[in-house]
Amino acid sequence: MSHPSRDLAGLTVKGSPEEHLLAQIDFERLPRHIAIIMDGNGRWARTRNLPRVAGHRAGIAAVRDVVEASARLGFQVLTLYAFSVENWKRPQSEVDTLMRLLREYLRKELHTLQDNNIAFNVIGRIDELSPAVRRELVDGMQATRGNDGLLFNIALSYGGRAEIVDACNRILEERASRPDAPPVNESGFARYLYTAGQPDPDLLIRTSGEMRISNFLLWQIAYAEIWVTDTLWPDFRRGELLQAIVDYQKRERRYGRVEETPEPIALSPGT
Repeated sequence: MSHPSRDLAGLTVKGSPEEHLLAQIDFERLPRHIAIIMDGNGRWARTRNLPRVAGHRAGIAAVRDVVEASARLGFQVLTLYAFSVENWKRPQSEVDTLMRLLREYLRKELHTLQDNNIAFNVIGRIDELSPAVRRELVDGMQATRGNDGLLFNIALSYGGRAEIVDACNRILEERASRPDAPPVNESGFARYLYTAGQPDPDLLIRTSGEMRISNFLLWQIAYAEIWVTDTLWPDFRRGELLQAIVDYQKRERRYGRVEETPEPIALSPGT
């Protein structure tokens, strides 16, 4: 996955807090993959005495801003958690609205994806979506397949446990015809996940202040740094994204290791 030279012109306003944050970023140590749990649409609407659909619609502006900023900053992968397997339990009217907004987003933003060299991809149990929605998604994926900049995953009808179960079932199906296949190791198992071939998330962002993972990318986030903000998703913009990156780069990622320090040399008296 290659990246053109970054075009940061106009990404921030001169003299703004965002410009100050951008100046602090080390572009040699960017997270390769950022995953975001977009939370707070309903709360955003409720605080304004608006219907929940207003929060979902307002959240599209945040998606647009974060996707474009991620492409221009030079990330390899961005994954947004849009609709979980549990979300099917919501009122049908809300589900229908979410799906309609998704289709509207794809139609309106396809040119933006193309202009920013973004490849669109869907992860999740896509077969559970309606034929009309699936058709729009497939069209978007095919139209952007040749783009080699940011890979933009949108998680739909997605669940981390469901993904692991699906991977296990794929392995079982394959092993039925290959009983002598060697045992599966961790890297081999990852090839059966929805994100096969992609780097695992380095940074997991959650909006609205909730301190839980919500069944998102359970296998892939084993060593991800977690960054939580009280900002509700419809209010999340590139400023918060830049702050998350600055904070991420201040952390020491050890992957279970400890830094070795030399033992102090004990000097005997008189030396």
